[in-house]
Amino acid sequence: MSSFQTLQPPLKFIPHHYRDWVRRGGYALLPLLLRVRLQPWLPAGIWPVTCKNPELLVKALHQFQSGETRLLLAFRHSQVDDPLCLAYLFSRLVPQTARQQGQPLRQPIHSFFMYDRGMPLWAGAWLEWFFASLGGVPVHRGRRLDLKALKTVRHYLLAGQFPLTIAPEGATNGHGEVISPLEAGTAQLAFWGVEDLAKAQRSERVMLLPIGLQYFYPQPDWCALDRLLSGLEADCGLPEGGRPDLHGRSPQAYYQRLAHLGSHLLTQMEGFYGQFYGQLWPEAQTPDRLDLGDRLQPLLERALTIAEAFFHLPGQDSLENRCRQLEEAGWARIYREDMGNLANLSPFDRGLADWIAQTASLHMRHMRLVESFVAVTGDYVKTRPSFERLAETSLILFDLVERVKGTPVPRRPQMGRRHAVITLADPIDVSQRWPAYRASRTAAKAAVAQLTEDLQTALEGLVEQT
Repeated sequence: MSSFQTLQPPLKFIPHHYRDWVRRGGYALLPLLLRVRLQPWLPAGIWPVTCKNPELLVKALHQFQSGETRLLLAFRHSQVDDPLCLAYLFSRLVPQTARQQGQPLRQPIHSFFMYDRGMPLWAGAWLEWFFASLGGVPVHRGRRLDLKALKTVRHYLLAGQFPLTIAPEGATNGHGEVISPLEAGTAQLAFWGVEDLAKAQRSERVMLLPIGLQYFYPQPDWCALDRLLSGLEADCGLPEGGRPDLHGRSPQAYYQRLAHLGSHLLTQMEGFYGQFYGQLWPEAQTPDRLDLGDRLQPLLERALTIAEAFFHLPGQDSLENRCRQLEEAGWARIYREDMGNLANLSPFDRGLADWIAQTASLHMRHMRLVESFVAVTGDYVKTRPSFERLAETSLILFDLVERVKGTPVPRRPQMGRRHAVITLADPIDVSQRWPAYRASRTAAKAAVAQLTEDLQTALEGLVEQT
């Protein structure tokens, strides 16, 4: 997707059309796709992919295939590579475990899934076709209720031939050890599933299975981290921060270098917003007295406020939800539903529409800045400067610099081979909570909130286990 959009036709719902031959082909290529990501022109390779307790998913799938349950999978989605790892879980690890237990599962083993409607806009039309062929359901993440998507996923949960997978965080945060606040949609969908089963007079239970996923570098490439930081320093006009002891692999030296780079970027962004969008705020006037986290949050707030003022949004929600609202407001001005046939527009009307679309896309860049940093704190790396945390945070800074430079789709540098570790929690029986949910509207909201909290706790527990 280009940096500045012109008027586009309305975004249409992408209907699912599951094709089993596409699933078979994709699953067959998975080991190769995971390994070839080691090539220098592609992101870092992922190998091996392991699961600590796949027997939990084997048992859940046996119950699903026998008609005892309907299954909703809630997975930790921190990186764009996560779907490849989950596909490997379904195509290799789970069938292997089932055979070892002497209880093979009925083939095919797969999952339908929900994905962000914006992904094909930057990845290309091929992804739209591919996801639809795998049973993916595109969902708008903004304020409006996506009725077509909701109808489809409720049908999947009620009668789909496969379980349904959803990422309850709503977006990736780039941090392997930080779970963003969960959106309530996953819990609400689970209760709707119970409701739909009750209306159909069916006895299956709805089970919600939390899935954790983390990446580790078995052989940390400190030279790659040095190259990344050197490139960022060059882009920011900083002298190279000196090369830490690569043989001694001193994490603290890399942290100091990363902290210096982060402080410089904060100062630059504070100056940018202060000079061109109003006076400096107190935190930006006394940077030496505050740590990076205390300076970052007011900066993110200022960026969102500027975008919300343009789109006439109230700005009264969490940072994550405000980002979703801004994205939806921007799309409404780019993918216009009120213009009729675009070919019938006069050149003047088309020019005005292009003008507002370009302005909207420009203001959405403030939101993209915030979106990349919603999980960033001042002590994530400081408290434990592991290679994983250093690499994650450096890559987030890389995304920021590339976006400011105007790179439409930044290609992240590889940081070495990663080992993906999947961990499962005990499934949550949502049907047991149905009597409390249906008692009243107030009780329903409380039940959704409690299920969301319990799911958050389960996912955070999986991080601690790993």
